[in-house]
Amino acid sequence: MDKTLNAAEQGKLWATYMGNTMSTCVLNYFLQHVEDQDIKKIIEFALGISKQFVQTITDIFNQEGYPIPAGFTEEDVNLQAPRLFTDDFYLHYLKYTGKAGINLYGIAIPYMVRADTRNLITQCVDLTTKLLNQVNEMLIAKGLILGAPIIPYPEQVDFVKKQKYLNGFFGKVRPLNALEIAHLHDNALNNATSKVVLIGFHQTSQLQQTKDYFAKGIEIADKHLDKCTKMLEDENLSSVPLLDPLVTTSTTPPFSDKLMMFHKVDMFIMRLRTYGNALAFASRHDLAAQYGKFILEVGNYVEDGANVLIDHGWLEQIPQAADREALASV
Repeated sequence: MDKTLNAAEQGKLWATYMGNTMSTCVLNYFLQHVEDQDIKKIIEFALGISKQFVQTITDIFNQEGYPIPAGFTEEDVNLQAPRLFTDDFYLHYLKYTGKAGINLYGIAIPYMVRADTRNLITQCVDLTTKLLNQVNEMLIAKGLILGAPIIPYPEQVDFVKKQKYLNGFFGKVRPLNALEIAHLHDNALNNATSKVVLIGFHQTSQLQQTKDYFAKGIEIADKHLDKCTKMLEDENLSSVPLLDPLVTTSTTPPFSDKLMMFHKVDMFIMRLRTYGNALAFASRHDLAAQYGKFILEVGNYVEDGANVLIDHGWLEQIPQAADREALASV
């Protein structure tokens, strides 16, 4: 068996390294201000696993003579900056980013061929799952959990009998099913949390171009949150409250504009995945159409963000296949 890192292994290790060097900067900053000792322990655990992932990938790359990505360093964080978010928000943030991590790692598992990469990604899944369980337990303990709406148990097993089950625009529209509700609620929560991050980044970014980008992101998150909330509330189902008050009034930047831009582009890329997952389980036509609009809007926003990163020389290139035409022309 070929022991060389294959394309999937290179790509997933690269993405994991980038994401966790960014997380190390963010979590180190959170630790400077957290007052709640229970929340502090969870942040410390999250920081520890991010550092562990980065070190393991560094060891694998060094063993291969593979260039270590630039990623993010202490130059991208100002640990002396005043508090930007409240302690409660740290829990919502860890859930928000932990879900993104599980998504990345879970998809990567079948692609891993070498034992060292397979062990690493398995460990990433296990430790991130442990983190998310700790976060949920703390959210419950502090009365902050934003769980999906409650619906009644079915009285019996039933089967779909008519095509009108798929209706959404015309005719009788059935109630949302459990999976549709779960994804609507999760996407509402993602947008509520993302909006808080965007508000913080918007008021602390230094460049007008990045400030404008975050302002546009706030508009998108707000609109998508309203759409998800309305679909739930139209059926007398609870949604999620605004988390906006969890941002302080500080205007001192804790992070570089490069880190903030990468963070939001990366998380909106993950939003494409969560919308795609939701679309796969949306049987009602109106719901499927709404997710299609979300995906188009977020896709355009991600492209705009990539252009900003390129403009400033911040977009680190993902490992790619050989350019045979360029090689032939040398």
